[in-house]
Amino acid sequence: MKFDPLYQPYTSHRLPTYARKGMVATSQPLASQAGLDILKAGGNAIDAAVATAAALTVLEPAFNGIGGDAFALVWTKGELHGLNASGPAPKTLSIEALQSLGIDEIPKYGVTPITVPGAPAAWAELSRKFGRLSLEQTLEPAVRYASEGYPIPAGLAYFWNRAHRIFRTNLSGKAYEEWFRVFAPNGKAPQAGELWSSPDHAATLREIGKTNAESFYRGELAAKIVTHIKQHDGFLNLEDLAAYEPEWVKPISVPYRGYDVWEIPPNGQGLIALMALRIMDGLDAGEKDSVSTLHRQIEAMKLAFADGEAYLADAPHMRTSIEGLISSEYADTRRALISDEAALPGPGTPPSGGTVYLATADEEGNMVSFIQSNYMGFGSGIVIPGTGISMQNRGHNFSMNPEHDNALAPGKKSYHTIIPGFLTKDGEAVGAFGVMGGFMQPQGHLQVMMNTIDFQLNPQAALDSPRWMWEHGKSVQVEPDFPTHLLQALMRKGHEIKVASDKSTFGRGQIIWRDSKSGVLCGGTESRADGSIAAW
Repeated sequence: MKFDPLYQPYTSHRLPTYARKGMVATSQPLASQAGLDILKAGGNAIDAAVATAAALTVLEPAFNGIGGDAFALVWTKGELHGLNASGPAPKTLSIEALQSLGIDEIPKYGVTPITVPGAPAAWAELSRKFGRLSLEQTLEPAVRYASEGYPIPAGLAYFWNRAHRIFRTNLSGKAYEEWFRVFAPNGKAPQAGELWSSPDHAATLREIGKTNAESFYRGELAAKIVTHIKQHDGFLNLEDLAAYEPEWVKPISVPYRGYDVWEIPPNGQGLIALMALRIMDGLDAGEKDSVSTLHRQIEAMKLAFADGEAYLADAPHMRTSIEGLISSEYADTRRALISDEAALPGPGTPPSGGTVYLATADEEGNMVSFIQSNYMGFGSGIVIPGTGISMQNRGHNFSMNPEHDNALAPGKKSYHTIIPGFLTKDGEAVGAFGVMGGFMQPQGHLQVMMNTIDFQLNPQAALDSPRWMWEHGKSVQVEPDFPTHLLQALMRKGHEIKVASDKSTFGRGQIIWRDSKSGVLCGGTESRADGSIAAW
């Protein structure tokens, strides 16, 4: 895909970045540089993605950690591969077990919502299958930042301090002491420009690299994880960790105006983005900044989310087929529900049957779309003593309704919010894209894809464009700089509009496109974060 570098230059905070030999796009400049260093050391885009992901557990700990989950879409040798590295619920965690303890809703924090973490296994598997360097070498930049420290950037400082205020108010007891020791030394979160390091984190990353993540699942690190969780009456045990393997999956896609948009299949919510795009594909996109375009986007997104909430779960437990949900026939029935007025969404009847995102590319044509998260910022609030391992809380997304497709069950994966995206045209890679941020993610995918394909914005402009976020019912939140006349027009259509005080809830994205003829890379990075592209 080619873009005029001066196309609408004044709509962006910056212009896109061009390069040929390699590119790494992240929300943290030092992480982008870590990936580029690996490319220059002889690694490929897959090595760079792993190096960057590991570095981000150090450089953006308010959004992800070693104890998190990950998903990846990998383009190599003309083929797209999907990796699902989310983990299942422990074998002893069930609705009945929680109800016997008087728990009717899965908590956000603590040991209860912790499922098997998949991120370290994702690093090892990507390195094994497609990498050129050893995992130990690939993780070295992350080890160096953890041991030597780095100055906290302004965007990260904001989220880190916000998380500290929340945890200080809501978390108490011995189970959480290690989080405060590691992430709030001297009783406060680091401020912008302050140096922060984590020697325990460095030692753990060395151990993961040296053992190809075996220690995390079947060795010394696994023992430390389980010991701490068991001390506080959690459910995760050694057998759960030892049995875990990341899963290679077949990516799913829908056609959209001559392109194919790809996502990881459920348990991830990429399916919601594809359903919304299917609906929009049958409508005239109209002009970019018009009330009719915004109204249709919002209504399509609401319908897709309604179906996602009703049907999306760990794929083997879905009673509705994925193919049916993204079929053109079903999209026709959902599209017919869109009128000129805002509606309350409900699921249809389909045919039976805290996060970091990064993108990498190299001169050989390899490209990676990678996403990694603890969930809700720092996740569960549980840090394993002496390791720096911050644990996720993905079990919070399970339903306690035994009749729901996403009902909690032993060994089952929960509905997952993190989703990497990929774009192709005529069987060739266009590139990697993603927008992180909880349930904003499929909404960000829809908006970025339409900005790119329908409105021909370059990657940077596609990311910088003001965003909206549907919340529930007819409630839609918009960014502070959203045009006033459009807000008023949407309100006249029945949308309940709320103007956000800042942009922190509207997702943080990255894009790298590749021109199939010249091999030139074109990247955009998130202006709502400490975004950076490293390239050569």
